[in-house]
Amino acid sequence: MSPAGRRGAASSTLALVALSCAGGGGAGAAAPAPVRVMPVRVLAALPHDPDAFTQGLAWVRGRLYESTGLYGRSTLRELDPATGRILRSVALAPGEFGEGLTEIGGRLVQLTWREERARLWTLPDLVPAGTLSYRGEGWGLASDGRELVQSDGSGVLVFRAADDLRPLRHLAVRRDGRAVPYLNELEWADGSLFANVWQSDEILRIDPRSGEVTGAWDASGLLEPSERARADVLNGIAWDPERRRFFLTGKLWPFLFVAELPEPPSVSP
Repeated sequence: MSPAGRRGAASSTLALVALSCAGGGGAGAAAPAPVRVMPVRVLAALPHDPDAFTQGLAWVRGRLYESTGLYGRSTLRELDPATGRILRSVALAPGEFGEGLTEIGGRLVQLTWREERARLWTLPDLVPAGTLSYRGEGWGLASDGRELVQSDGSGVLVFRAADDLRPLRHLAVRRDGRAVPYLNELEWADGSLFANVWQSDEILRIDPRSGEVTGAWDASGLLEPSERARADVLNGIAWDPERRRFFLTGKLWPFLFVAELPEPPSVSP
């Protein structure tokens, strides 16, 4: 399907309203406003390596980087943001499973799944620059330029120091009063965190102070049924602040999407 066709398909997805959690709060307490689910608006569909088990995307000063996983196949790549073409690729050790990716302090930080080790890379030449250790599984990773925030597949995010990955604080994520498990790939954009959720087609926006989900977008219309037959889950978010656009993809997806996440229309009182 052409980018225009995909844009129409994604935009025609019905906006769903998440049901608020039953109970909670004392008598007379106002229930939180339910998060309205909006469709993703596709601007372009670029070719993407269908063998790439994407675990993270990162946009750094006009360059797009990708972390891919699986033992014996994990890589760090630079992609052409205009065409999706692989410009260069560096293999991880066979015993490392690549995971979340972000930039901080002028270098890339790439998590591994169960190795409890983050790989550091110089920019823009992608030369290994050491490792840092952490405890537990590594899933998604993002940065606000001062500190890192990491997911581990649970519903709790860990904020970490940029210099040594020591944990600083934890943030429980909730949506309409309920915990949100399986948080995966992360991105920081306009003061909020954006997250993929494992085995879900939704992208969530999270308040980094309260942990509340403040927005949700349905990406189920991005791939055709025939394309989904071989593809794995949605997993990959990068934010281009200059052009205010997102790059989205997934594990074994044949396309890298340039997209917008539109806000719900305002409701008159």
